[in-house]
Amino acid sequence: MQRRLLAVIIAGFLIGALGGAAALIMSQATSGAKVTTTGKALVGGPFTLVGEKGTVTDRDFRGRHMLVFFGFTHCPDICPAELQVMATSLGELGDKANDVVPIFITLDPERDTPEVVASYVKNFGPEFVGLTGSPEAIAEAAKSYRVAYSKFTPEGAEDAGNYSIDHTALVYLMGPDGEFITHIPYGTPAAKMTETLRRYL
Repeated sequence: MQRRLLAVIIAGFLIGALGGAAALIMSQATSGAKVTTTGKALVGGPFTLVGEKGTVTDRDFRGRHMLVFFGFTHCPDICPAELQVMATSLGELGDKANDVVPIFITLDPERDTPEVVASYVKNFGPEFVGLTGSPEAIAEAAKSYRVAYSKFTPEGAEDAGNYSIDHTALVYLMGPDGEFITHIPYGTPAAKMTETLRRYL
């Protein structure tokens, strides 16, 4: 278990390093100042997944920022906690929240059907989009976002289907053009996430 968690933590640091490749130029004098980025981080990319109403691609969200989080509906704590932070943060944005679409992509396509994911994300707000797909499509999307994940069966579990998933827990902010802007670490308070979003919207 500790090795799995260590691997996920290391993956998070690697993603942070990639994000740092996009040199940020920001004014420190005003916390609400706009931020300009230069360079291109190798995070994100095209995806073709499945939502409640059928096929969904990254291009369906062009013109709006995407706030992307990977997880799974059977996640006991991290996923619902982070999705709630996203919901609270978007609520604090007011009208600017209309420029952002919050997206939850499951890492558990075996159990998370389009209907299951759609029902799950509705717990956090009607604006949330839940996506699933084939194991191959999910793996490709996770790879493009530099998300590390691994399935394991908890000790003492009698049912092999009672598995869990260790995964990178970062929220990714993508621009209206689909390009990576920044990531927000798990555990960031809603107010801080809101502050970050306002800098880029």
